[in-house]
Amino acid sequence: MTTTFYDENAEAYANRKRSLPRERLDAFLAELSPGASILELGCGGGQDSAYMLAQGFDVTPTDGSAELARRAEKLIGQPVRIMLFQELDAERSFDGVWAQASLLHVPRAELPDVFGRIHRALRPGGIIHASFKAGLAEGRDRFGRYYNYPSAEWLSALLREGGWRTVSLAEDDGSGYDGEPTRWLYMRAQK
Repeated sequence: MTTTFYDENAEAYANRKRSLPRERLDAFLAELSPGASILELGCGGGQDSAYMLAQGFDVTPTDGSAELARRAEKLIGQPVRIMLFQELDAERSFDGVWAQASLLHVPRAELPDVFGRIHRALRPGGIIHASFKAGLAEGRDRFGRYYNYPSAEWLSALLREGGWRTVSLAEDDGSGYDGEPTRWLYMRAQK
């Protein structure tokens, strides 16, 4: 199970050499009002939450891994809610949702429900940023972690069917924790 991987490898994962996705994060934050309320889904080691907090935003960090949540709490100095995406039950509570390399672990069949939950959690006009490893069919990596591997067309259709507006998608080459060359898909959508 994917969560088991993160629990068992939390220290190595949280302390890995990772470049903050600063350009994308700054672009996301620029669309929000100063001090806006942000839900981070899958905060990992907490680096993105720490950056957003330092910029004066009201951040609610969450992660499905209890071990990663503990490591993030040490970094950011505030509680991290241990929560699976499917447990999100907030309504009109956030101005933005930051989901960098996290929703890519949601089974394809459950993505419509999870995006519906995120839509409900956002205030009118709220925005979401999420990134995915691009592909054509769901599968697992060499560590056994599940990925939904969507194509831009598949993800765009899913979002439009879910009532999202102003959907934009971009692709770029990079890698992930596994060190493998990866085609990344970055999405932004507005409620």
